[in-house]
Order: sequence, then C-alpha cells, then structure tokens
Amino acid sequence: QLQLVESGGGLVQPGGSLRLSCAASGFTLDDAAIGWFRQAPGKEREGVSCISSSGDIRGYGDSVKGRFTISRDNAKNTVDLQMNNLKPEDTAIYFCAADFKPTFCSRAAGRYSDWGQGTQVTVSS
Repeated sequence: QLQLVESGGGLVQPGGSLRLSCAASGFTLDDAAIGWFRQAPGKEREGVSCISSSGDIRGYGDSVKGRFTISRDNAKNTVDLQMNNLKPEDTAIYFCAADFKPTFCSRAAGRYSDWGQGTQVTVSS
C-alpha cells in the first residue's frame, strides 16, 4: 500500500533549524518526484521544494531558497527537508507528496497524486 509519512515538525525559535523527513512505502523513490508543500491558516498551499525521480534535479521556492535543502536517501526510501534560519512566516503544516508522472520536478500541487498527512512547524519566540 502506497503511503507517505512526514515527521520532524515542532516548535522552534526564529533563526533555528528543523529537519523534516518523508518516509515513503509501497513504492521506491526512483518511481516518483517528491515535493514538499506547506499551508498556513487562511493561505493557499505553497510548493516549497521538490526533487526529481532521478534525484539530480532540485527546485526551491523563492521564499526558502538558500535556507532549505532537500535531499533523499534511497536506502531508507526517505526524502528530507533541512530547514535553516527559520522565520515566523515559515509557520505552517508541511506535507510531502509524490508525482508518478514526473518530467522533472515541479512545485505545482496539481501534479501530485499522493499526499502525506502533514507535520506542523511553528516558528515563534
């Protein structure tokens, strides 16, 4: 059964770091591009980062470029999102998702067919 499970969220002070992990089961990372998205209360879902099925193409939203890094571990079948220099505006529920018809990697939510349940990230002093 295909499943995506996020972990690693929590409360952190501004300027701090968190590392989110997306554990995939029921498929291998070679089969799909993986995206990280976030949604804050009252806001639309935002594409944060993505990594291609080959693992060699990565994309970042302008608001996180230079602060967030996406990576994957094929042995563990996980995709991590390292988040540094966190800001209050990064507060949101973070989701990972899989795109099984990838051409490269996209931060458009409509391309992704399977989603995790999300993990809360709160940046506050």
